[in-house]
Amino acid sequence: MTRRGLRVFLVAGEPSGDALGAGLMAALRCAAPGPVAFAGVGGERMGAEGLESLFPMSDLSVMGLAEVLPRARRLLRRLRRTAAAARESRPDAVVTIDSPGFNLRLARRLRGLDAPLVHYVAPSVWAWRPGRARTMAALYDRVLALLPFEPPFFERAGLKCVHVGHPAAEPGPAPDAAAFRERRGIPPGAPLLAVLPGSRDGEVRRMLPIYLAAVDRLRARVPGLRLATATTPAVARAVAAAAWPLPPESVGDAEGRRAAFAAADAAIATSGTVTLELAAARTPMVVCYRVAPVTYAALRPLVKVDRYALANLVLGRRAVPELIQSRCTPKAVAREAGRLLVDSAARTAQIAALARAVAALRGDGSGASPSDRAARAVLDAIGGRRDVGR
Repeated sequence: MTRRGLRVFLVAGEPSGDALGAGLMAALRCAAPGPVAFAGVGGERMGAEGLESLFPMSDLSVMGLAEVLPRARRLLRRLRRTAAAARESRPDAVVTIDSPGFNLRLARRLRGLDAPLVHYVAPSVWAWRPGRARTMAALYDRVLALLPFEPPFFERAGLKCVHVGHPAAEPGPAPDAAAFRERRGIPPGAPLLAVLPGSRDGEVRRMLPIYLAAVDRLRARVPGLRLATATTPAVARAVAAAAWPLPPESVGDAEGRRAAFAAADAAIATSGTVTLELAAARTPMVVCYRVAPVTYAALRPLVKVDRYALANLVLGRRAVPELIQSRCTPKAVAREAGRLLVDSAARTAQIAALARAVAALRGDGSGASPSDRAARAVLDAIGGRRDVGR
């Protein structure tokens, strides 16, 4: 028997998963009784924690039939390469993070691997394709859920599911909103709108023209309007090159995002993790989404919910305005965003609702962070092994 540290193979396919993976890596180092080595696929944040990605994570950041089909060959090559690397690394655990389209296919290729498979971020089986819970039960040892109502859906299928909480809802140092405005030359009383078109190329191509047309309408309605936007490396160039009606204050790092969201009076946001970041900052928002028409036609009959924003799902009601598919027009976006910018009662009501949603998302009340709880769940799946002897 030889003594060595733990080896964990991780796969993230988009910026939100990269953030979760980085937090998990840091927490595993603290929780494990010895050294931990990492391999797999991730982005900048996981790279900062020491992961050397097999290939750029952006290769996996696609969503929807219209986007996936043209890149199917490349995705298949990436799938084969990732599966081979996972087997060659002889890990103590494989953790796939979100991106179920890619990661469930990877899990199938890793059947028989002498290591537990853990999926971080439960797929939305409560919203559509409930059969995925049974599929995952045949592939994974456990799943880590961000939302408090998710575990029963998987446990009924025989898969252990642990609610770890959502990192975006975790309390932290309060960002200095006033300092952000001062640095950017935004007067204290000037209305500031955050415009957040998404983290994927396809999202930005679909959503940003709608948002910019909405801002053009808002200029006349909201005197002194200022803009802020937050980007990821994958979409920063496209966002910067857009024909903005007003020049936005752009941020890319996590600290800058938190400060910008805290400073904003309202936000237009593409549905996704960013809506929870806004909720944590208590920033009233309008949540929007569009997919390619062929994708929407294929998926709409399968969707089992009538709410999409995560805060609304947790609250069980539509406290945050949602503009989905054909309802997502420049006129509608401008109307809802303008109401939040000028109607203090509407802002106050949504802020109170966001506070309740964030409290429900924070986890088990133990005081441990979601990343710490996720690390404990992964180590529990491994079984605390330290003497591996391979």
